[in-house]
Amino acid sequence: MKKLFVVVATLALLSACNTFEGIGKDIQKAGESIEGAAKKK
Repeated sequence: MKKLFVVVATLALLSACNTFEGIGKDIQKAGESIEGAAKKK
């Protein structure tokens, strides 16, 4: 039972890392879009 908990917890942490990485990439792309629009003016 303890091994199962460790496996589930590890998978949850790994999926959270991927989620935060995706959010970071989205925010970076939004910032680049804003920067590009500001340079055009």
